[in-house]
Amino acid sequence: MAFEATDRNELRRKLEEYAESGDKVLRDEIVGSQVGLAEYLARRFKNRGEPIEDLIQVALLGLLKAVERFDPGRGLEFSTFATPTIVGELKRHFRDKGWAVRVPRRVQELHLRMGTVVNNLSQELGRSPTIPELATHAGLREEDVVEGIEVRRAYSPVALDTSAGHEEHRGVDLGADDALLDRVEQRAVLSPLVSRLPAREQRILQLRFVDDMLQSEIAAVMGISQMHVSRLLANSLTRLREWSAESAEEPAHEQEAESSTLPS
Repeated sequence: MAFEATDRNELRRKLEEYAESGDKVLRDEIVGSQVGLAEYLARRFKNRGEPIEDLIQVALLGLLKAVERFDPGRGLEFSTFATPTIVGELKRHFRDKGWAVRVPRRVQELHLRMGTVVNNLSQELGRSPTIPELATHAGLREEDVVEGIEVRRAYSPVALDTSAGHEEHRGVDLGADDALLDRVEQRAVLSPLVSRLPAREQRILQLRFVDDMLQSEIAAVMGISQMHVSRLLANSLTRLREWSAESAEEPAHEQEAESSTLPS
């Protein structure tokens, strides 16, 4: 959503004025000028079972929050700041709408809170935190921590006999090889390698490959330039490939050493 230089300057002027005055009329004028950005981001989430009109309304709510929270003094382009704010609002909408089993609001909020706590503490410790550590960090009982984590099972479960995207072909894939098993194996290999990276690089990898955020969105979240994000991603992936190759070689060396000690 590029703007001409004059448009960007005018938008920044209005944002600076709103930051000082808090004029609601001016705020609504700014929101109106950025409706296109909200609609564009909303359409990225279409075909997920929600009417596009509802998604646009959610995106506009995110846009409104972005206008109210934007700090012109940070030097960011508004679209760079607003994009992750709007996308976050859309994802939160799907989380709230996606409970297939009726779960009390308290438990939903606990689930969302635990997701944040797990992410933050994982970065701080450089590994997956234990239940007692999570409880201490969050100021909760261990039973509440377990409840908050386990309740994810109530979120959008899929019937065992349903082939993804093909309701009419239920039962066809039962007993077949699961193509996702390779991902499980890859995750088992990569998890300890990722934990060797600095916390900031782990966070960037999560935002890029788990949360599916663009590099520009990651830059806004992390408070660094998009070029810096690109460099950190490239360096992280290079090291992971090298460490993965080293890990693959180690078992072969161990087998050779064992075979050389066997009696002939």
